[in-house]
Order: sequence, then C-alpha cells, then structure tokens
Amino acid sequence: MDVINLTLLLLLALGIAGNNATVSIAVAILLLMRLFSLERYFPLLELHGLQVGIIILTIGILAPLASGKINPASVLTLFTHWHTILAILMGVFVAYLAGKGTDLMSGNPLIVTGLLLGTIIGVTFFRGVAVGPLIAAGMLAFLLQYLPK
Repeated sequence: MDVINLTLLLLLALGIAGNNATVSIAVAILLLMRLFSLERYFPLLELHGLQVGIIILTIGILAPLASGKINPASVLTLFTHWHTILAILMGVFVAYLAGKGTDLMSGNPLIVTGLLLGTIIGVTFFRGVAVGPLIAAGMLAFLLQYLPK
C-alpha cells in the first residue's frame, strides 16, 4: 500500500474517531476514487471542487428563504437590532476573508496542506466544521499582508 493511501486511511480513522461524518465521507470518497483508479478526475476536483462546495453550501443557507420558512419581508427587520447589524458586518468580513483565503490557497499548496491538517484536527477533536480551511486561509492571508516576507 502506498503512502497516499495510508495517509488517507489515517485521516479516515481520525474522522471516525472524532465522530465526524463530513471528514469521514470526504476521505472515503477520495480513497475509493484512488482504489478504483479514478485519479484522472482529481484535477477536475482540484479545479472546481471548492466552487461546487461553496455553491452547495450557499444553496443550503438560502433554502429556508426559498422554502418560505423565512419571510422576505422579515429580512428588513435585520436592520432594526444591533445583533443582526453586527451579524451582517461579520458576514461581510468573513466573506472578505474567504476571498483572500481562496487566492492564498490557489497559489500555495504547502499552506493548503497545513490548513487542511489543522482543519481535520479541529473537526475531529474540537467538533469544528470543515469549512475551516477557507476561513483560516483568509485569516492567514490577512495576517501575512502585515508581516515581513
């Protein structure tokens, strides 16, 4: 068995040990793709996987609005309380960071590896959610712009 498969098995074990279905399913799919010689699709996943994931995440976030669980008129009430105004500002800031993170991740594969390892540790042992690499990359890009190169 090669080192990549062993690494994926280790990550799968961490996902299972941490009772995190997201990491476990993602790693299992990648491992199965390797075992069934579907590696030719990895460049496609690398190129479009992040964008497809963001689209699916956005659909999940907007589904309550589309299903009618959130009344469009009630969206105006967001601007009447300081908590919801702060939530809007935080959303803007995180979206900005995610944009910076996308740029950093696309140009620096070694940093991506560190971010992914940190995310897997956070998901597995601290009940985090696997959207961490993008936000972490954005935070890192934000910090790196102020640190000497």
